[in-house]
Amino acid sequence: MARRQQKTRMKIRLRKGDMVEVISGKDQGKRGKILVVLREKGRVIVQGVGFVKRHTRPNPQRNIKGGIAEREAPIHVSNVMAVSPEDDRRTRLGAKLLEDGRKVRIARRGGEVLDK
Repeated sequence: MARRQQKTRMKIRLRKGDMVEVISGKDQGKRGKILVVLREKGRVIVQGVGFVKRHTRPNPQRNIKGGIAEREAPIHVSNVMAVSPEDDRRTRLGAKLLEDGRKVRIARRGGEVLDK
């Protein structure tokens, strides 16, 4: 009897629009902005990183041209690290409560607030 695995949303501190650096894999050292965060799978899609080739069949009804297209593939969140906007170095993320009661993300390296 196979048990059905329950879907759990992974706690990811990164958000769409954050600048990240790839820390492992074939694209190690590359930087880019996060386009999509896939919380259910624990992955992110980073602009200009992790290209794969997709073969598409032409479909005139949907106006799709066939051929080989390159696009970004999801990367596991453990393979990317946030880049601190202050000193342009990669950093871990933390959380902090401000005086006005807002909870914001901070860069552990410099302590600057990442959320506007």
